[in-house]
Amino acid sequence: MKEKNTVIGFIGTGVMGKSMAGNLLKAGYEVHVYTRSKEKAEELIGKGAKWASTPREIAQQTNVIISMVGYPSDVEEIYLGEQGLIECAKEGTLLIDMTTSTPSLAMKIAGEARKKGLEALDAPVSGGDVGARDGNLTIMVGGDPAAFETVRPILECMGSNIVHQGPEGSGQHTKMCNQIAIASNMIGVTEAISYATRAGLDPEKVLQSISSGSAGSWSLSNLVPRMVKGDFDPGFYIKHFIKDMKIALDEVEKMGWDAPGLTLSKSLYDGLAEAGEENSGTQALYKHYN
Repeated sequence: MKEKNTVIGFIGTGVMGKSMAGNLLKAGYEVHVYTRSKEKAEELIGKGAKWASTPREIAQQTNVIISMVGYPSDVEEIYLGEQGLIECAKEGTLLIDMTTSTPSLAMKIAGEARKKGLEALDAPVSGGDVGARDGNLTIMVGGDPAAFETVRPILECMGSNIVHQGPEGSGQHTKMCNQIAIASNMIGVTEAISYATRAGLDPEKVLQSISSGSAGSWSLSNLVPRMVKGDFDPGFYIKHFIKDMKIALDEVEKMGWDAPGLTLSKSLYDGLAEAGEENSGTQALYKHYN
């Protein structure tokens, strides 16, 4: 949709959103940004983004709107509030929520949007701060297939693995699969590197051996080096990972089964959050063992 009349609104310029919006600017799109703290958008404004003081202003000035915020409650407020996007957006606007949120909320937003002559996609992402920076995020999309094809060129500015998963809510369900896989994997990679340290091994050499074998994973290759260096800055906040795991566990309960690996992982991260690590990156699980 690299058309002259495409004007993108971007809501949420945090750790990942800032880079994602920056890649849209780099691709030549006109981008209007809104975040609760204008200070977080200053870098983007310096690169040519236009500031909007409210989501309503975004809705009035753009025809494709992307959100990348923190919690489902934020998504609900932005889309379904009295001054929300669905109430204020121009007919024909395409809405893309890239926040990890609940499947049920994604379905509700899509239904309400359609009543107003809008289309809404749920398109959560994976890849962390590095993937956002490099424009090679994995993007999991739910919603109308025609709307997806319309915005695919926009998504391609932010991601390299972009899959339409099915109707509204499917993107969020797929992201839950992603988070469930990561949850148990984070325990495994952290215990492995902690074992290496206690055995008197050089963890970097251990990583060199096991990261390219059958034990290899994104978390092992990208997060263990941060653990070893004592770098616990957030590529993805613990508080947001806990939020995601809670959503997944709620969905698991609705399905009538249990997920013991996910339950254990959430309990470990809950403990870290209670110890004041909620704003650290997920690799801070290393602190539980050391």
